[in-house]
Amino acid sequence: MFLLLLLSLWALLLGGGAQDRAALWRGNDRAGRCQYTFTVQSPTEASCPQSGGPELEGLKARLSLLEVLVARLSGGDTGGPAVGVGSRGQPELQEALNRALGERNLLQREKERLEQEVQGLQRRTEEMRRETERLRSRPCPPQNPMVPPSPPLQGGGPMRPAQGSSPMSHLMSRTPNRQGDSSSLRDSAWQYGPGSFQELKAEVTEVPAPGGSVDFSGCGDLVSVGEPVTHKKANNIEGKYGVWMQDPEAVPPYGATMIWRIDTVGSDVRKLFGYDDMVQFTKGFPSKVLLLPEQVESTGATLFRGSLYFQRRRSRTLIRYDLASESTAARRDLPHAGFHGQFPYSWGGYTDIDLSVDEQGLWAVYSTNKAKGAIVISQLDPHSLEVKRSWETQIRKNSVANSFIICGKLYTVASYTAPNTMINYMYDTETSQGKPVSIPFKNKYHYNSMIDYSLAQRKLVAWDNFHMVSYDIRLGRPQPN
Repeated sequence: MFLLLLLSLWALLLGGGAQDRAALWRGNDRAGRCQYTFTVQSPTEASCPQSGGPELEGLKARLSLLEVLVARLSGGDTGGPAVGVGSRGQPELQEALNRALGERNLLQREKERLEQEVQGLQRRTEEMRRETERLRSRPCPPQNPMVPPSPPLQGGGPMRPAQGSSPMSHLMSRTPNRQGDSSSLRDSAWQYGPGSFQELKAEVTEVPAPGGSVDFSGCGDLVSVGEPVTHKKANNIEGKYGVWMQDPEAVPPYGATMIWRIDTVGSDVRKLFGYDDMVQFTKGFPSKVLLLPEQVESTGATLFRGSLYFQRRRSRTLIRYDLASESTAARRDLPHAGFHGQFPYSWGGYTDIDLSVDEQGLWAVYSTNKAKGAIVISQLDPHSLEVKRSWETQIRKNSVANSFIICGKLYTVASYTAPNTMINYMYDTETSQGKPVSIPFKNKYHYNSMIDYSLAQRKLVAWDNFHMVSYDIRLGRPQPN
């Protein structure tokens, strides 16, 4: 005990001068455990043979701890040092990034390939559409005069359609019935159907060109319609739809060259514009503006013998307005006629009653509940507006875009928007028979709201999406019975 006390005193005496040089250090070892280190400077050695010190050991301990944490986060071994973990993970990340970039490039190239295929399909579709329209408009090939006629049927029985022929050809080859007898018109090939049914018929049957010359001044079947010629474009929204016309039997104070026009968009359509001739009409300079006593319904008005004929708005009342006296000369309800959207053309516009003039006088095209939407044609007395005679056709009014009458024959147009459509049906009031036809017709501006025959010009006139246009026509010489 005494010896231990002496050794302690000796140690205190020996290290008294270096007391201020002693230090206690605390830090984690390589395994992460806390470790205390007590250091005293050597009084005799200037330096140790090994480099380093407590600071370095502490840094090493902290670095070891950091490597352990990195190894745990990266899913590596937590039981020992994790030297080189970052260097091993970096190539794996780079490899994953390269794979993702490669897949993105593959998808981009696949997208470009699909876009090219879509563009190719669109081009082929457009080419097929043009080829279809070209085939539709191609005239029938002339028949070979050297081919002998087919032998007559044996047995003298009633004529029947040949095997393989369509009901349409049977309908066109039927012997006309007597005037006023419409019982044989109810052919199964031409019954009521959806709106596109009539246009389908136009695609099937071509009209044979009549024999003899064309372009004569008399009456005959319509053979062809020329390209549309634009005369004027309306300046505002009121002129999107409308009607323009010329009196074939003009009376003073207005001359035969006078052109008349009504813009029909609006809730109060009553202005009638007059132009001295086609030049002033094209320039848009009216010489006369009349305010009608009643509002006009739609685009079915017409001119005849110095009077304007039109349908009063929201009614089946027809009005004859005398241009010279600027007053109403006659008014009469069209019996049982639908009005204000009951039986319009397919484009709408309240086109229930369509008035027109041809070589045989004044006509009304409309429908009734009794006719179940089929077109009814009535010839009117131009003075009193009385119905002189009526015909009921077998074609629905709302399945066609418009109609016009030439030489007592009604013609219907299949579409009001298609650039290349067809005149697809004709009804002859002389024989009381109708048949499908196929005469090319063009809607240049894709929204035709009015088509009429102008007896004064012997042309078709139309109002196509703000534009006033006309069409040359050709009529075939009638065949002898």
